[in-house]
Amino acid sequence: MNTEALSSAATSDPKPSPRRPWLAALMSLVLPGFGQLYNGDVHRAIWLFLVFALLCIPGVALAALYLPDVLTVPVLALGFLAALGVWIYAVWNAWRVAKLSSAFKLQPWQLSGVYLLVLVVCGLVVLPLLTVYVRAHQVEPFKIPSNSMAPTLLPGDFLFADKRYNCPQCKHAVRRDDVAIFVYPNDRTMYFVKRIVALPGDRVELKNQQIFVNGSALPQRPLSASNSLPADALEPALAQDFVVAPGSVFVLGDNHANSKDSRQFGTVPLQDVVGHVRQIWFSWGDDGVRWSRLGLTPQ
Repeated sequence: MNTEALSSAATSDPKPSPRRPWLAALMSLVLPGFGQLYNGDVHRAIWLFLVFALLCIPGVALAALYLPDVLTVPVLALGFLAALGVWIYAVWNAWRVAKLSSAFKLQPWQLSGVYLLVLVVCGLVVLPLLTVYVRAHQVEPFKIPSNSMAPTLLPGDFLFADKRYNCPQCKHAVRRDDVAIFVYPNDRTMYFVKRIVALPGDRVELKNQQIFVNGSALPQRPLSASNSLPADALEPALAQDFVVAPGSVFVLGDNHANSKDSRQFGTVPLQDVVGHVRQIWFSWGDDGVRWSRLGLTPQ
């Protein structure tokens, strides 16, 4: 009877199933920690995935929103290098462990269906949902395509917009002179960036291409740059003297002579103001990287 019990136990042991190094490395290249899961190293797989995900998404939000301006770009650069290092380590470790796994015993849970489920949940659900949440409620990156906000923002500037803005639980309310992101009224699939120059109840006057708010003339920063708008597009479409309606704001580009703004499409509903420009984290122009603009906070 003892012999039979030993024989039965022996036949139930998992058979050796060496891992394929190239497959383990490829799996971790697709998703850090995935190759470790293939190698049966569950704990390392979990930690690698978590560290990579946190560095790439919440880490960017924390750096962009909570660090002093002077530290944001250096910390983002270090975070990028750290995330890249984790990714490279995951690929190398998966390949190395698989190469030494000649006596590896396949576990009951190591099935193709389990691998597919992990890939779908982590790569196609967790990471996208985390990204969507951060972009919707914390911080979102944008690229400036035109010179309508020059010299404050230039074409090729990459910036972070603080999304904790203009909502009941948000930290920041809309203020006059904010550089804000809003939904373009004539195409709700697009976002515009302009300066908020008038709030509900403010009186706006348009006289001889000059804008007055509550009787004070706004400073003009005209630039004769490329991508200028047609002359007829710059003609005001609003009354020359009006009061901003409740629940709306009047927005204007800093480059008055080359900006499509509330003078053409009217006031913007407050509910469509979705972000406040926080910091330029990268800038690229005709001459390459504009190093002097990295880390600037538009005023």
